[in-house]
Amino acid sequence: MKTHLLQISVRWSPQLMKTTNLPFKMSSRGKPLTAASLLILLMKVFSQNSLTCHPAEYQIGNECCPMCPPGSRVKTDCTEFRSRSCLPCLEGTYMNHPAGLKNCFPCTNCNTGSGLKIKTSCTSTSDTVCKPLEGFYCIDVKDKCCMAAQRHKHCEPGQYISKKGTASTDTECSDCTDGTFSDGTFTSCQPHTQCESINLQLIRPGTATTDAQCGEHSSNTTVTVISVVVSLLLIAAVVVFIFIKRSRLTGRFSKKSENSPPEVHQPEEARQMVEHQQQQR
Repeated sequence: MKTHLLQISVRWSPQLMKTTNLPFKMSSRGKPLTAASLLILLMKVFSQNSLTCHPAEYQIGNECCPMCPPGSRVKTDCTEFRSRSCLPCLEGTYMNHPAGLKNCFPCTNCNTGSGLKIKTSCTSTSDTVCKPLEGFYCIDVKDKCCMAAQRHKHCEPGQYISKKGTASTDTECSDCTDGTFSDGTFTSCQPHTQCESINLQLIRPGTATTDAQCGEHSSNTTVTVISVVVSLLLIAAVVVFIFIKRSRLTGRFSKKSENSPPEVHQPEEARQMVEHQQQQR
């Protein structure tokens, strides 16, 4: 059996002949050409116009070089005569996919000042993963990593925590209804204590922020005793006041008597003689 080669008759233009460097000669009048030769010709023509690299390659000039694997970077690019070379990523850097880069990416820093802490440490093939600190929730997420966090809201007195905050959501608060109270830390408002139900009397009514204040009942005997004691104390105070007042007055009279001259008492006979003399005159 004879093998027949598929031949294609093509008429070449002078311009195509000039732009194509073929290993054989053809006349402008056209000569038969095998399919394999035509395929080589077409590949060479298109390769001169555009260069498209494989997804696992990167382009450097007119060359397509194979990418370095994850965890490494390009040391030297490939040429027509040698392949590319790679180096491991430096400490504190990573490369999580094949690439043709000379430097790896810097690892993310989980800053506690931004309310973050490390969830997963950085490796040569993966970046650091951050998560919020306790009492914080994430407000900015990128590639499953929390980039910034904010502190959970605190409920005010008179409110209760209707929904606890999580790593991704803030705390939600609601107001207490009448007859209940909360200091802001309760997950539900508590009813005011009913003093009568526990055999106590109401001292201070409850509010939205405080419970009712209860105390022991006061008996009639106790009230009577207190009244008598108070009355006696008042009477004693009045008596003491009067006593002090009189003592001060008595002291004043005593001082006056001491300062006045002594009274001279004349005998009765002398007095009568004086009166008789006055009558004779």
